[in-house]
Amino acid sequence: MARINLLPWREWERSRKKREFLGNLGAVVVVAALLIGGAVFYLNQQTDNQTARNKFLQDRIGELDTKISEIRNLQQIREDLLSRMRVIQELQGNRPVIVRVFDEMVRAMSKGVHYTNLELKADQLSVTGLAESNNRISALMRNLDASDWFANPNLKSIKEDPRNSIYGPQSSTFSLTFNQVNPNVEAAEE
Repeated sequence: MARINLLPWREWERSRKKREFLGNLGAVVVVAALLIGGAVFYLNQQTDNQTARNKFLQDRIGELDTKISEIRNLQQIREDLLSRMRVIQELQGNRPVIVRVFDEMVRAMSKGVHYTNLELKADQLSVTGLAESNNRISALMRNLDASDWFANPNLKSIKEDPRNSIYGPQSSTFSLTFNQVNPNVEAAEE
């Protein structure tokens, strides 16, 4: 039998397959590295885009917050102006009422009575004054009660003042309160 030495051929084949394997392994490593690098680049790009979007949204939100605060300030200024307008309109509307109240107070005052102090709080008038006698104070209270502009006269105090030089020894000082009403408003409500 002939002797054929196949050892070198096997070694060459083994070394060729080893080079082919290492070449394929290198190619796979390069492709994998390219894929991973591409994926990292893509994800970084997406992260940068999302960060830019978030910054854009935060900027717009900041602008809108500024506009909202300006709108709130404007609404507050508007409310202040409206309340001032209401007060001015109320004062304009009450101007003739005050004149009418003073006119009615003069009409309700009886002879032998004069006022020393007059105070208005909300719709309640407080009057202090001097009277010739207690009958004059009673007449004043009847006149106030009969007036359409006043209601609920209430005598708080009455004191004799015999040293009074105006009305003499039977004079009295008094303090009374009564409510001011507007008959025009009451008629409009009905």
